[in-house]
Amino acid sequence: MVCHDQESLSCEEWNRQVQEYRFKLGHIDSITTLDRYSELSSVPFPVLHELVAGSATNPYYDHILLLHSELNSLDVKWFEDRGSVAVYWWSHAVIARDWFRYAEIDPLLTNSKSIQKTFLIYNRAWSGLREYRIKFTELVLNCNLQDHCQLTFNTNDSGQHWLQHKFTNSAFEPTRTDLDQFFQLSEFGSTASADYASIDYNQTLIEVVLETVFDDNKLHLTEKSLRPLACGHPFILVSTPGSLKYLKQYGFRTFSDYFDESYDSIQDPVQRLEAVVNLMKSIAELSTDQQQKLQDQLAGVCQFNKERFFSKEFFDQVVNEFKTNFSQAFEFVVRADSHFYYNRNQRLQKLFFNRG
Repeated sequence: MVCHDQESLSCEEWNRQVQEYRFKLGHIDSITTLDRYSELSSVPFPVLHELVAGSATNPYYDHILLLHSELNSLDVKWFEDRGSVAVYWWSHAVIARDWFRYAEIDPLLTNSKSIQKTFLIYNRAWSGLREYRIKFTELVLNCNLQDHCQLTFNTNDSGQHWLQHKFTNSAFEPTRTDLDQFFQLSEFGSTASADYASIDYNQTLIEVVLETVFDDNKLHLTEKSLRPLACGHPFILVSTPGSLKYLKQYGFRTFSDYFDESYDSIQDPVQRLEAVVNLMKSIAELSTDQQQKLQDQLAGVCQFNKERFFSKEFFDQVVNEFKTNFSQAFEFVVRADSHFYYNRNQRLQKLFFNRG
């Protein structure tokens, strides 16, 4: 089984890496190719998949198990069409329970908050799948929401200035060239995902979660969405359509009784962003008393979500789902196996050892 259960799958990236290694090695057609690397971990996942999935390279079965963490995914289907049997599990749920475990008892995470900003928004990176965040930042400025947001914006990401970024989706290209003049730079690296800051949650009303995957139909929620659950904080989820429904399938509650969550069903990515920012504007325009009342109303849902997140029932649901998916997939692999590769490799091994 190949485990690719944190990052989102990408058939385009798969092709790119395989072609790159084909150019370096001249071929990728034998498991012995792995001997050319000092450590197995140095082999990129796509190359490893190519080495052991199907064809003449798999020493045992006709298929390979692929552990992943996304639903409704064309990328998963792409791998399935090439010899993988997909095994879904929400690995981020178990990871986040460990990363944010102190939040369960943290005395600094209280309902007695001193609101300094309406919205908490972590906005460190904008390259790759996250390019939509540039458009989001522009929409925040266009609606004059910057003073209501604890928001950062980095001028450079992955060695590139944001004005030189080549957009995969041209609809996210901003018309403004001054986005980096209104916000502080993020001082945190990618490892900050494994932590939380109590003060951020004590000084803000609602977190606007900018997920990794946005411009797609796949459901792939990471620790970003789970952090406000662990910290007992309200949130607006900027992700792919149906992400709030996805959370509800795991027993969590959202906030449709108190503000408009129709953004979750909008298919067009730019319109979905605009709906989120319009919702932010409507909340920002509430009076201080109205925001306090909203905070009090949201507290019950937040407490329920926090207890659910740290509950044995939620943990068991995620783990048992994985066990079921794995068992069904492995049974399929065994039933569908022709024994061709196993028998062939047994014969090759006998020939090899007879030479000695």
